[in-house]
Amino acid sequence: MSGKVDEATDQAAAKAPTGVLAGLVRTARPRQWIKNILVLAAPFTASRLTETAVLADAGIAFVAFCLAASAVYFVNDTLDVEADRAHPKKRNRPIAAGIVPTRLAWVISVVLFLGALGVSFVASWQLAVVIGVYEVVQLGYCFGLKHQTVIDLCIVASGFLMRAIAGGAAAGIPLSQWFLLVTAFGSLFMVSGKRYAEIKLFEKTGAKIRASLAKYSATYLRFVWATSAAIVIMTYGMWAFEIRQDHHDSAWSSVSMIPFVIAVLRYAVDVDGGTAGAPEDIALKDRVLQILGVAWVATLALAVYI
Repeated sequence: MSGKVDEATDQAAAKAPTGVLAGLVRTARPRQWIKNILVLAAPFTASRLTETAVLADAGIAFVAFCLAASAVYFVNDTLDVEADRAHPKKRNRPIAAGIVPTRLAWVISVVLFLGALGVSFVASWQLAVVIGVYEVVQLGYCFGLKHQTVIDLCIVASGFLMRAIAGGAAAGIPLSQWFLLVTAFGSLFMVSGKRYAEIKLFEKTGAKIRASLAKYSATYLRFVWATSAAIVIMTYGMWAFEIRQDHHDSAWSSVSMIPFVIAVLRYAVDVDGGTAGAPEDIALKDRVLQILGVAWVATLALAVYI
């Protein structure tokens, strides 16, 4: 039965090439590419972002992650096509709606995966390794690890960490251990916060949630994001002191701790209220958080560039 549905939808989609193209773009999720700006983190904090060669390598890392991440979306949507068709919102996804044929989705995913690896080699083999690891981990997530308690949280958070690592790998910039810890636990804080918000929404409204969340409780996720918040604040303090020592004892790195800590606590208010469903939405709506973010970036820039 499933094969007949796929065949029928494939034939319908083939009659509308313009619709297929638009569907491919939607499935690639270009809005999510903003996450890949994290590749600039390592060059920025190493005060090398103004170097043309470094910026070019970071740009290559950005493109590679855009291709790899989009490939993952194609795989994920293809594997979940039947479940998505039964979902009130996800059934409108191009693959589930029959706009993009499943066979074409598989082909595009392979092309994007290989393209990401090919592009990464232009910068360095180290970047290619990071991209390769990212692709393997994300494929594992799509093919079943997303249903494994705790593992799913760690895999989603690792995606942000690998983006930060990629910027350093592409440009040959050594990464501070504190930088890696801040990125890792900051990512876990946001991911667990998002899951906590989904649990709270389910408790309040009975809204449908992802199957993997059924294995978590709100109290457990609250423990995870609270612990992550504490660790990210502590490790950022250690990193700030390290930056101060490396940049002529500049006090700006210490000052940057003020907006950073306040921003984490401000974001935690949204998490605790169960409204942290999409971090990018909160950042765009919360003016105070935006001001704190600008102040943090400004003080950190003064610390590493002055």
